Amino acid sequence: MSSVTTRTRQSAEERREALIGAAIAEFARGGLHGTAVSSITGRVGVTQPYAFSLFKTKKDLFLAAVERCYDLVEDAFRAAAESAAAEERVHAMGDAYAALLGDRNKLLMQHQAYAACDDPEIRAVVRRRYARIYELVRQLTGADEEELTSFFATGMLMNVAAAIGMPELVPEEEWLEGG
Repeated sequence: MSSVTTRTRQSAEERREALIGAAIAEFARGGLHGTAVSSITGRVGVTQPYAFSLFKTKKDLFLAAVERCYDLVEDAFRAAAESAAAEERVHAMGDAYAALLGDRNKLLMQHQAYAACDDPEIRAVVRRRYARIYELVRQLTGADEEELTSFFATGMLMNVAAAIGMPELVPEEEWLEGG
């Protein structure tokens, strides 16, 4: 009696999504220049030529990972705002962001995106997406410039505190009230 294992064939879109997920994990640790594409394709079980048929360059794959991370933040902010009363939206969005920071790969990927901003193409994407999130928070909360500055400053402090393993740098009541 022989056992036959049937593999489900993935669509190109499913493999593309898997590559982006693997890219987030690998680029989070090694950055754009310190990550071999083979480490990403190895996670997914595809060849490098196949990856390059979906993403023309390693930088294109890095940018897709950056875009995905910003998408996740936007989605979390929208969901938090939709589930909260208007006066509680900033608080709910702060909670949602704190939850996102629990995923170390996504947290470190944000830092890698900022670190790669010496490249003009990467800087343009990061600037566009950061500005888009800034405007989204303004729209969802009605916050003024001072409140937005506080919210984003606290968010960046949360990023650094989470990255270095010092959550005590941001007492919960401070980021809830200040951002």
